[in-house]
Amino acid sequence: MKQPIYLDYNGTTPHDPRVIEAMRPYLEEVFGNPSSSNWYGRRPKQAVEQSRGQVADCLGCHPEEILFTSGGTESNNHAIKSIAGSLFARGNHIITSQIEHPAILEVCRFMEGHGFKVTYLPVDARGRVSVSDVEAIVTPKTVMISIMHANNEVGTIQPIREIAAIARANGALMHTDAAQSIGKIPADVNDLMVDLLSLAGHKLYAPKGIGALFIRRNINASRFCHGAGQEMGRRGGTENVLEIVGLGTACNIARKDLDANRAHMERMRNRLELGLTGAISDVRINGHPEWRLPNTLSISFLGLEATRILEDIGPDVAASAGAACHADTVTISHVLKAMNVPEDWAKGTLRLTTGRMTTEKDIDRVLEVISTAVQKLRA
Repeated sequence: MKQPIYLDYNGTTPHDPRVIEAMRPYLEEVFGNPSSSNWYGRRPKQAVEQSRGQVADCLGCHPEEILFTSGGTESNNHAIKSIAGSLFARGNHIITSQIEHPAILEVCRFMEGHGFKVTYLPVDARGRVSVSDVEAIVTPKTVMISIMHANNEVGTIQPIREIAAIARANGALMHTDAAQSIGKIPADVNDLMVDLLSLAGHKLYAPKGIGALFIRRNINASRFCHGAGQEMGRRGGTENVLEIVGLGTACNIARKDLDANRAHMERMRNRLELGLTGAISDVRINGHPEWRLPNTLSISFLGLEATRILEDIGPDVAASAGAACHADTVTISHVLKAMNVPEDWAKGTLRLTTGRMTTEKDIDRVLEVISTAVQKLRA
């Protein structure tokens, strides 16, 4: 059966063939426990540390500042629950934004139930946090500011460096969820001035179930998962060697091929955007026109329902919706709500995201399919 063209790379990515090849020995023959001192544990131990170095090189940090986790969600939990939580005696205020991923918002709501006060900053119509808003709300009680590097729905890139400077000046830690930005835009932790950064393997052509958290080495991070002392004593549990190798390889590729991959994804995204806006009336683009991920297109079709469009194009195109429609109700994403996108536009929003494997032929076919579907539904 013919597969639909994949345009949901912000949802997850396929495995890069080079990642699969790097992982293969650890699936087929190298099975030792990296914590073991015997012969079988040596190669897995070396592989884990080599991968740690590859992730560190990608982020511009020291290998010992990389903690392997099960993914972006665990990294975010560790950053906020364990690290911000350990600072409760000094302050109980956390700043975040209204458009964060649930892996941040739900953790912040949990912290509110444990004595913390959380400020959820608004964004402008393009999805950007105001630096002046951060400056106005930070207090001596603020222990952490957590703002995503780039939004998963509309692709808007946040002014992380400027916000981090405010955090540093006020003695607060700066965390960013960079799951969507690694491999698409530069994410050097020193350039961004962040203290903590989360990443997820399955967003950059590595497997699901693996991620990492950058923790600047001057931070006294409490233990997140108690056990036998793996991951420098911070996260117990036998290391997931197979997927750690995959993440390290993916980060190495992301670092070396960043410029070429970014240019390709942006070229495919622009071809798609220009084609849709040129062929279809009453459409709008959501997100910042300049500060936006090179692969992300959030597009709204006036008067239509995204779920109906997806149903129609489903056999040919795999994408995501910005709103869910059930009977007479419409559930609009919290991101579009925060951006104050009018409901008659928001309910017809698709997220189309390109990737390394996207071709011009794919885009031209998608243009034909979506244009036909929109015309049919409007008729």
